[in-house]
Amino acid sequence: MADTAPARVPADYVPPPRGGRYENVLLAVLFATFGFVFFDRLALNFLTPYFKDELGLNNAQIGLLGGIPALTWAIAGISVGYLSDRADRRKPLLIAAILAFTVFSALSGFVGGLASLLLFRALMGAAEGAVLPLSQPLMLYSSTPHRRGLNMGLVQGSSAGLLGGVLGPIVTVWLAESFGWRTAFYATVIPGLVMAGLVLWLVRDLRMRHPATVALDGEDAPEPGASGWGGVLRHRNIVVCLAIAVFFLTWFLTTQTFTPLYLVEVKGFGPGDVGFVLSGIGIAWVLWGALVPGISDRIGRKPTMIGFSAVAAVSPLAIMMIDSPGLLFGALVLTYTGLGCFTLFMATIPAETVPRAVMATALGLIMGVGEVVGGFVAPALAGQLSDVFGLDAAMLVSAGAALVVTLLSLALIETAPARTGR
Repeated sequence: MADTAPARVPADYVPPPRGGRYENVLLAVLFATFGFVFFDRLALNFLTPYFKDELGLNNAQIGLLGGIPALTWAIAGISVGYLSDRADRRKPLLIAAILAFTVFSALSGFVGGLASLLLFRALMGAAEGAVLPLSQPLMLYSSTPHRRGLNMGLVQGSSAGLLGGVLGPIVTVWLAESFGWRTAFYATVIPGLVMAGLVLWLVRDLRMRHPATVALDGEDAPEPGASGWGGVLRHRNIVVCLAIAVFFLTWFLTTQTFTPLYLVEVKGFGPGDVGFVLSGIGIAWVLWGALVPGISDRIGRKPTMIGFSAVAAVSPLAIMMIDSPGLLFGALVLTYTGLGCFTLFMATIPAETVPRAVMATALGLIMGVGEVVGGFVAPALAGQLSDVFGLDAAMLVSAGAALVVTLLSLALIETAPARTGR
């Protein structure tokens, strides 16, 4: 019963507005915040060709570096999601997470070898893992129903694509070429402080268990025993989304970790061509990150997941088969659709399945399980396979994982308001 008791809050607490100007302000702040998270996270992958030889790393160790933030993201996502639901606080935890990952990312520029780099990337991942399960409940609550999928997709998909995928390779490669690869890590301090300030100034905290929020939300308080991890796992969609997370994170992080190396070592691309091709992934990320959830608002979550996860399986095959930087850029823009699906299985479908008061618990659990297996184990395994069979092995692992997601999506139960009448 303790899980369902309202948290202590000031008597004059007022829930955040829903819709209107605040919806757009919140969208802009969370868009910038999560986009910066992925700029920070993916910087390591774009800089791999610059520090691999200097630090004496092999492909298996590169895979480990790509996977260690995923492991700590998982631990943080599960624990912070659960903690935020229990404490019924989100804004203070979000500010603390932004400041922490900014510091640890900057410290990555001081490393002298594998052990220290692993340590700082692990700590950075732990701080970053808290951002999504804290941000998406804020966004979902303040979104109007017809914009729910679109808003959540912009926060989780397009933001990461624009700042992490489009600007990330361009900025980090330029910094590495001009000032050395360590400078790219140092440069994260200023935007991190700006993001923390914007959240402090513009975002209202959300107390999902407070009577005023429950009344406005039109939901009854959760039933006894319905809270916590056991409660959310009673729902079929949550179990299916957990399985999807494992394989879609495998697709994503294996592709992100090894594509820069593949383009340099197998294709023989120079720095300019590498940055150009990788920006194609970023453009697709921005485009499909908004379009896929927006389409799901109209045709439903389930058919959207099935169709676009099948298309995503083509991306790593295109990387293997296309030798022209221009053609590969275009192919990736058209086929790198998976990040739009991420919003659906990791946020929108779970949020539409479980009671709002345990939403962060569900989101953190799905993200966490996916990050442990698909984000931590899979890139390391793909790295080992690549050391034995060549880097083609990593691309085949990625394509196969997306095909498995397509099959798993057949088991989802539809949740979109446009299809369920909710």
